[in-house]
Amino acid sequence: MSVPRLLKSASLATPLAALLVSGCVPPPSATVAPPRTAPLAAAADGIPVDSAGLVSAADPRAAEAGVQMLRLGGSATDAAIATMLALTVVEPQSSGIGGGGFLVLGDAAGQVETIDGRETAPKAATPQWFYADGKPLAYRDAIPGGRSVGVPGNLRLAALAHNGKGRLSWRTLFQPAIRLAREGFEITPRLRTILAAASRTGALDPEASALYYGSDGQPLAVGTLVRNPALAATLETVAARGADSFYAGENATLIASKVGTAPRNPSPMTTADIAGYRAIARPPVCGQYRVWRICGMGPPSSGATTVFAILKQLERFDMKALGPANPVSWHLIAESQRLAYADRDQYLADSDFVSVPVSGLTDPAYLASRSALISETTSLGLVTPGTPPGARLAFAKADPQEENGTTHFVAVDRWGNAASYTSTIEGPFGSGLMVGGYYLNNELTDFNIVPDKDGKPTANRIEAGKRPRSSMSPTLIYGPDGKLRLAIGAAGGVTIPAQVAKAIIGVLDWNLSARDAIALPVIFAPGGDMVFVEKGTSLEAMIPTLQQLGHAQVLARPPSFKANAIERVGDRWRGAADPRSEGAAVAP
Repeated sequence: MSVPRLLKSASLATPLAALLVSGCVPPPSATVAPPRTAPLAAAADGIPVDSAGLVSAADPRAAEAGVQMLRLGGSATDAAIATMLALTVVEPQSSGIGGGGFLVLGDAAGQVETIDGRETAPKAATPQWFYADGKPLAYRDAIPGGRSVGVPGNLRLAALAHNGKGRLSWRTLFQPAIRLAREGFEITPRLRTILAAASRTGALDPEASALYYGSDGQPLAVGTLVRNPALAATLETVAARGADSFYAGENATLIASKVGTAPRNPSPMTTADIAGYRAIARPPVCGQYRVWRICGMGPPSSGATTVFAILKQLERFDMKALGPANPVSWHLIAESQRLAYADRDQYLADSDFVSVPVSGLTDPAYLASRSALISETTSLGLVTPGTPPGARLAFAKADPQEENGTTHFVAVDRWGNAASYTSTIEGPFGSGLMVGGYYLNNELTDFNIVPDKDGKPTANRIEAGKRPRSSMSPTLIYGPDGKLRLAIGAAGGVTIPAQVAKAIIGVLDWNLSARDAIALPVIFAPGGDMVFVEKGTSLEAMIPTLQQLGHAQVLARPPSFKANAIERVGDRWRGAADPRSEGAAVAP
């Protein structure tokens, strides 16, 4: 076989054709070969769409795990699951089996399905879950320990996806991650930097500290080989016994005990809470932007509605003619974000608990009316939520909360299927609690800590069994020919929809490669009269012009962004990974 090709600097597109003769596909029982030891070679021009496929992830070792599935004749779903499992090992600060995610799947005919693996609040949760002595906890005080932990969803999500779209055996998908955990992986600069920050907070529990820190209390050096036998054992059990073994028996007991006896913010979570978790197949949210069909994840994700609103509200402007070097382009993007995020904060939540007007929020006429508020010459300043068709204003608009962490990865296969998967444990190292070698999430802090405002409840208040609103925005885009044009997503909490929309504009309106579109600087205008621009980029130099356009407060902030994509350009797939990250796109 050929040496895998690294496509970190390439852009990427997703194909819909490319059938391989079934006799050429290895049987599902095939043994996973050891990962390649030869150097990864650059392949900036991509790969043919009739090849085995491609994976782009935030860590090349995880991308290689997915590629191993493609070599064996696995589907994009198989590759995405193997990538998620490997990221549990090599990117423990961002995602893994102790958290949840959203998966958007598309086939060669353009049929799109979505799976909700978002975490759930335990049965004991009440709207005052994050209160102490009658007062709400500060956001950062609510994160460490047991109270922020939701019931993990990633493995039930993986099992549901595999049952429908997998071609290889369940056990096979785990082998690369098990090998990485058992034989070891090297600490990267990014991981060490985050470990250093975490050590100052004291949030990591002793099991984790023993893995990643030396006797002097300092993070292990870059390049240090770390073995995680506890995680290897956990993965081996789930590989052999199925996802149910994670949600019952010893592992469930360990989770409930860890959450209930945490040294900070202990809280009641029962084995029944864990056993009762279900991933849910939900209808995708799709809409038309110019000639392209944009599809993403609906509630409890705010991703699809927010990304689509940002784009659709810009449709009447000639973004192509304005181009990425024009401050007016970024002014318009910021204005559209203000409007989209105002609606997000008002209406988006778990649709199993509240009525979310998804159709209204994506209605072209409604978004045209919101777009009419945008001017090329002056800022709106403060904005208020609109009233989309079907909206019931029973809830107050909540203030946005800061979020961090997360990872995104994409895969395409030889049959033209695509998987766009965003996975998370929320903040760096989640709750700081470790069970069985993996971190437990702090996703419940994605609920509104203060459950009401101005005497009215907020849609995203915490309730028993509810899933917190998410910003994750896994997205698939189809061209007028019906073929997949782009599979994309990002990490970075509440900035995710802004990152994804910006990159889509870069590809579709500015004719950039996916890699170059991801590399564009980020502007973020989540509400109020604040605009944040990425420090050290061309946007920082535009601050005076943006202020002249009426943006009262424009602040430069250091980047905390991480996106991955695959695009189809002609008859080739091209992979893209954020140059700010350690990510890569890898082909067999």
